[in-house]
Parts: sequence; structure tokens; C-alpha cells
Amino acid sequence: QVQLEESGGGSVQAGGSLRLSCVVSGFTYSSYCMGWFRQAPGKGREGVATIDSDGSTTYVDSVKGRFIISKDNAKNTLYLQMNMMKAEDTGMYYCAADALYGPCGEFEYNFWGQGTQVTVSP
Repeated sequence: QVQLEESGGGSVQAGGSLRLSCVVSGFTYSSYCMGWFRQAPGKGREGVATIDSDGSTTYVDSVKGRFIISKDNAKNTLYLQMNMMKAEDTGMYYCAADALYGPCGEFEYNFWGQGTQVTVSP
């Protein structure tokens, strides 16, 4: 059974930083995609960043140069370092994972965490 559990959310002022973590268990694909997604109040879900099993990354334009996605295979943990945060980064952040069916930002993931709330005050 695949399980993903996020942590690290919270409240921060604009310009501050947070690091999200996602512990992944029961996930046995050797070729895979993992990603961070977010949903702001009243808006649809948005892909923030992805990383594949080779370490290749993608970012949505709005976070390029500010956010860094990474993974620690030994700890089965996915990270999202968020710097220079803005009020528009506010939302529920979810980690997700799946087999590498294609480019990591271009298919619907099957395995999701429950989410962690991030609030950035102006």
C-alpha cells in the first residue's frame, strides 16, 4: 500500500521560507515521477514542481528561482524548499507520486498525500 505523508506547512511572512517534506512508503517503482501540487482557496489544483527517478526537475513559471524540489532516496522523502515566498503561494500543498508514464508534469498521478497548509501573509 502506497502512502505519502506531508509535513512542514505553516504560516510565514512574505519573503520568508518553508521546507515541506513528504515521506513515501510502499512505493516500489524504479522509474517514477514525484511532485508537489497546490490548491489555493477557490482555485483549481496547480502543479508546482516535479522530479523524476533520474533527478530531472520541472517547475511552474511562478516558482522558478524561488522553490527547489529534491528527494532523498535513502530516506524515501521528497522535499520542497520554498524561498522568497509570496502571498500567492498560499494554499494546500500536496505531494504525489506515480510510475513514470510520461513527462512528469503531463499526467494524472494515482498516489497522493493528505496535504499540508501553507499560509503566506503579505
